[in-house]
Amino acid sequence: MKKYLLVLFGLGIGFNAYGEAVVLSDDSVEEDIVMEESLPVQNSTATYSNNQTNIQSLLATDTSDPLFLTGDNQFLSDTYLSYIDRKLRVGQYLDYGINNNLVLHLNMLYQWDLSGRHQNGFSATEFGGVYRMNHGTSGSRIISDVLFGLKVWGSSHVRTPEYADSSYYAGYRFGRRYTGVSLAGTIKSTWVFDNDRGLSYIDFIPEAYFRFKYDWRAGIGLDIRQSTNTRLLGDQEWLNLKLLRQYGNTQYVARFDYEFESSEIQVGANIKILF
Repeated sequence: MKKYLLVLFGLGIGFNAYGEAVVLSDDSVEEDIVMEESLPVQNSTATYSNNQTNIQSLLATDTSDPLFLTGDNQFLSDTYLSYIDRKLRVGQYLDYGINNNLVLHLNMLYQWDLSGRHQNGFSATEFGGVYRMNHGTSGSRIISDVLFGLKVWGSSHVRTPEYADSSYYAGYRFGRRYTGVSLAGTIKSTWVFDNDRGLSYIDFIPEAYFRFKYDWRAGIGLDIRQSTNTRLLGDQEWLNLKLLRQYGNTQYVARFDYEFESSEIQVGANIKILF
């Protein structure tokens, strides 16, 4: 497992310096520098200010960034579809920004089992939120969030742990955002309780997310999961990849996930709209 972590962080560090020079629009950073040198000194401050405004506007609508937070009175819709082990899943995620620090969300997921081994049905409906403790300003560039949520009303006969009567989770996410890349890490602990099963597991999720020219984006991450009851849920090591194209406030996402121990493959797609 160490080699996968080294590869991921190596990519993140390598692209760290590259990220700030990634071209994000038809007006390149190099062109802005040349223009600044040729303009009078009094215009350089205004040019820098405009560039910073454009960067902030870009980050404010990049909803697939692992450090994205829905803003005050904004609304995010994420409709997603995935296929794994002859199971087709469709879901709807909704969140709303209470202010610039707190976001509350609702998440629902339905599964069709094409193999007949598991029942069809809804997962538990998830209610949760994110509270931003540090925006990466005031002398510190580290962004940090607290994650929390619970799932209720699910079927205990469909799947563990995504489908269970009740589960609770809490977590911590941190990272830094640059013009062309975001680096993040998440630690999340989940407790599952229902009439038939009981377990808990911890996820450690390092991620690197890249912004390219013409509004293309790409992400790579690992989900390292340790379970307290491997009979019900084995330890897992997922590689997560995504590629997306952004049009205004809408993103179209293609996802590919691979689990190393079981060789399971999951493919999926998302449509994310920010209002």
